[in-house]
Amino acid sequence: MTKRSATCRTRIVALGDSTTAGTPGFLSPIEAPPDGRGDETSQYAYWLMRSHPEWDVLNRGVNGERSDEIESRFDRDVVGGSPAAVVIIAGVNDIYQGRTVEHVIGRLRAIYARAAAAGIRVVAGSILPYNTATPEQNGHIRHVNEWIRRLPGVMFVDTHAAVAMAGNPALLFESPDGLHPAAAGYRRMADAIGPVLEEVLR
Repeated sequence: MTKRSATCRTRIVALGDSTTAGTPGFLSPIEAPPDGRGDETSQYAYWLMRSHPEWDVLNRGVNGERSDEIESRFDRDVVGGSPAAVVIIAGVNDIYQGRTVEHVIGRLRAIYARAAAAGIRVVAGSILPYNTATPEQNGHIRHVNEWIRRLPGVMFVDTHAAVAMAGNPALLFESPDGLHPAAAGYRRMADAIGPVLEEVLR
């Protein structure tokens, strides 16, 4: 059996912040061109392609970016890649930096709308927890995530639940820095995202 060529693979863009890039273990190809640098298992894109060799998942995450900054590179990093689908996880840095829930929802709505206008199917992930979040920040995360869950026109995946500690969902179940998942967490994210992508791509 010959190896499936890259031209036959289904292209998917993973768009987001550090939790897409693979921080702290991996620098995305945007952060360290051309192929990224670090522990490649510290990114959910790696695990998606490991379980689905027929997919070409482009890691377009950038550590520290807010949703408005992610939106500003949508045409370059998503539309320019001509993907069949895009996975979008954004908003944690907005909340970390004190932006309002309304700001986050407004920017996410705009990103999802741009994908729809380009004919790109959307998988919308929930904002991940981080261990230093205040009760107010955790409340904002829950509010935004519930809004995403109920939004028509996108396929929701609960990436927050995938990496949360059992019995205390405000904390990551495993983290090297208290802010980001370990490689095992990124693998769990892929395990959650994969079935939703399968459905979207049918």
